[in-house]
Amino acid sequence: MIPPGFRLQIHEALPSTQDPLTRLAQAGEPEGLAFLARRQTAGRGTQGRVWEGPVGNLHLSILLRPEEPIRLAPQWGLLAGVALTDALLPLLPDPAMLALKWPNDLLLGSAKVAGILTESATDDRGSIAWVVLGIGVNLARAPELPGRATASLAGLGIAPPAPEDFAARLLVALDARRRQRQVEGFAPIRDAWLARGPKEGSALAIRRQGAEIAGHFAGLAEDGSLRVAVGGRVQTLASGEIV
Repeated sequence: MIPPGFRLQIHEALPSTQDPLTRLAQAGEPEGLAFLARRQTAGRGTQGRVWEGPVGNLHLSILLRPEEPIRLAPQWGLLAGVALTDALLPLLPDPAMLALKWPNDLLLGSAKVAGILTESATDDRGSIAWVVLGIGVNLARAPELPGRATASLAGLGIAPPAPEDFAARLLVALDARRRQRQVEGFAPIRDAWLARGPKEGSALAIRRQGAEIAGHFAGLAEDGSLRVAVGGRVQTLASGEIV
């Protein structure tokens, strides 16, 4: 069941769920509209990567309009990751299999099972005009990614739900986490993310603006930025890719 305030449109095929929804966001479409494509022919992920969209997997984009400063926009990608975790966990035989990778991936073991693309715009007051969350989940198939291991629910012997059924489950989880954030702030969302993120002090490397930063995980900042301990000092990074 779709939660109140959301509207799910199902398309047999789209080049990308993200692009048409972004155009509607720019044109003033009210929040809550979500596009699902049974097949996506030109999907895209972060860093401009191609995201293959076969039938049976989830290809979903969701429009939100939180009225808050643009500096808080990164929190929504992390909130989406937590909500996606909430939606996936009941389907898994072992909850410990699922992990979050900053800022936008979900892993089954060490293999990517889902990705989140967060795009936003600023209004003339410096607030968020809109956020579009693009979410892809390998339900039935695990498309190959160069240099990355991938996984799917079906590949683990789990009967995958129909994409439209999982989309409804995810919208319910997203709505619940959004309401939690409205009442309690970002802290419980951050705690839920950290519970499935890297262990404090674990080594990592971040690729950012063509360079790599090597250090150790030092948690998340108040706005959801990554904290990395490098040479005895903690740096805060709002963007980048863990490699």
